Amino acid sequence: MFIQTEATPNPATLKFLPGRVVMEEGTADFRDAQAAGEASPLAARLFDVPGVTGVFFGYDFITVTKDGADWQHLKPAILGNIMEHFMSGQPVMAATSGPSQQELSADGEFYDEADEEIVATIKELLETRVRPAVAQDGGDITFRGYEKGTVFLHMKGACAGCPSSTATLKHGIQNLLHHFVPEVREVEQMV
Repeated sequence: MFIQTEATPNPATLKFLPGRVVMEEGTADFRDAQAAGEASPLAARLFDVPGVTGVFFGYDFITVTKDGADWQHLKPAILGNIMEHFMSGQPVMAATSGPSQQELSADGEFYDEADEEIVATIKELLETRVRPAVAQDGGDITFRGYEKGTVFLHMKGACAGCPSSTATLKHGIQNLLHHFVPEVREVEQMV
């Protein structure tokens, strides 16, 4: 098994490409070892590596976030754990992990029913133009709400805590959305 790695715009996050599907649908974002241990055998293995502070699963990639340690020290252990996991045949997510991240995010959305057409356009733009680009960098972005011209988004994976995420939101996504949906005046990140 050959696992490629790619740098992301977030220096604390590295993208791992195992050459196979990681999450058939949706995404999974883990920020602590306990939640990871309950939901995913693979995430639990990755949190066993000292210095790992976050794990994110996309369709065909895994992003790992670290604290102060150097990648040259962490990378071999992370690669080994990913390889061992896939060779073991275990599932990425535990069968009892509950609703997917995608199902959870849909429940927490907020917007006025009168803005339903605007929200549908925003979601389509996010799905077709923004999310594929953000996934290239090892992250994901989801719609959380729309209120009085402000779009609220949630950034995950490499995007969470990335030094350039504010620029991505303000200059990239905000300009794109405003171009196609003039009612959009601002984009804000929700945690």
